[in-house]
Amino acid sequence: MDTLRFYFVTWNVATKSPGQDLNSLLDFPSQFNRNKPLPDFYVIGLQEVKSAPQNMVMDSLFTDPWTSTFNKILCRQGFIIAKTVRLQGILLIVYTQLKHVTHLRDIEAQYTKTGFGGLWGNKGAVSVRFNIYGCSVCLVNCHLTAHEHLHHHRVTDYNTIVNNHTYHVTETTHILYHDYVFFIGDLNCRLDHPSGESPSAEEIAAQLQEVEKDKYASLLKYDQLYASQELDEAFVELTEPEIRFPPTYKYILGTDDYDLKRKPSWTDRILYKVVPNNYENITLRADCLSYNDLPHYTVSDHKPVVAVYTIKVMANYTEKTVEFAPVVRIWYIGDADFRTQCTLSPDVEINPNDWIGIYDADFQNLDDYIAYEYLAKVSLPLSDSSGSGQARTITLSFPVGSGVRTPGFYRFIYFSQPNSEVRSVLGISDPFEVCSKEDALVTIDPCEQASTSTGHGKPSTATSDLFTDFTGLDVTKLSRHFANDLNID
Repeated sequence: MDTLRFYFVTWNVATKSPGQDLNSLLDFPSQFNRNKPLPDFYVIGLQEVKSAPQNMVMDSLFTDPWTSTFNKILCRQGFIIAKTVRLQGILLIVYTQLKHVTHLRDIEAQYTKTGFGGLWGNKGAVSVRFNIYGCSVCLVNCHLTAHEHLHHHRVTDYNTIVNNHTYHVTETTHILYHDYVFFIGDLNCRLDHPSGESPSAEEIAAQLQEVEKDKYASLLKYDQLYASQELDEAFVELTEPEIRFPPTYKYILGTDDYDLKRKPSWTDRILYKVVPNNYENITLRADCLSYNDLPHYTVSDHKPVVAVYTIKVMANYTEKTVEFAPVVRIWYIGDADFRTQCTLSPDVEINPNDWIGIYDADFQNLDDYIAYEYLAKVSLPLSDSSGSGQARTITLSFPVGSGVRTPGFYRFIYFSQPNSEVRSVLGISDPFEVCSKEDALVTIDPCEQASTSTGHGKPSTATSDLFTDFTGLDVTKLSRHFANDLNID
């Protein structure tokens, strides 16, 4: 068995933009612990991301400020977005280390609205499901209406994901059949004392000041989530690590002081479920390494909550793989011979919707393809399509220009897509170079130049011609060539 590390973040950001450094939110290595190992996956769930109409329009055209900020931190360290899904103010982003990309199978994202009777997306859930090294993982990010409203008005409308009831948290009960389920979000669970014994917000805040470090059992026994589990009403099949941090809601913006217009409550939670015996002779397990809040973040009236889990997955899982042949030459924009060759393992069945995409070599998101071609245009020899059990080598040609318009380094990625909702990454190529034909003018062969030089001209070498004699060269094109080699942040 292999062990993968998942880092979870849930944070209701109260429609605010990132206003503080987010490196510590991700527990990112600093100058004092540069050798600290990074997680294999980051799962970031945000609620109340600003979703006014003008923001939604801008976010459809450009990366939203939160995702952009996370990208600046994570993508520089080799992480890419495996999947992201947004339901108005609810945002779920799954980052993976690049080395795991070719082990991602059956990636699927869905959402369910619960606001205004299921007609609006201000509340609800988004989920991403996929297989990694043969084990299925479901990640759910929720922003639910206040528990007391659900309890009084939709008492059975909370629990599809965990209890086979009719809850609108997500769409079907089949989530229960995943190997791992992680359920994160602003669940809006409050402290619910018995009638006649309910303390005020001021009294709860005073009690928190007297609590012995990290021991909140005297208050948590009134927590609505715990009560729902005990009464077999909701979240019965999910487990939560011990809470050893103070209530994460509600704070005065910009401070660490509770806003006593509301009772302090643990609204922001991370729960999980593991089915240990889904496979013969294999025992799956999830271990929580940490579960805490980050109190120094003050841009919202909620504190972020983070958790680190390790999960066990199958080792050396190699079902359905595609290996790209190395690109041994530089391609030029506009080439008619723009093609890729790859070898499919015998268990790969080509679906009509399978495709190969062209990506920047340092791409940040699996959705950020530059161009693509469907595998349906590939004609397989009869011997290869008869189920002979042999690996097959195929060649896919791209149209002239192929959508690549800028010189640089690129990759191919092979996607198996049996339908429009589900896809798997079966292979990724090494980077290859694409140039414009004008760039060839700066490639000078010293031997060729020496053999063609005349005795009466200026002495000429590759170095002197390239860097000291620009006669006859288009300086604009030359400067563009060098600019493409610069990584300007």
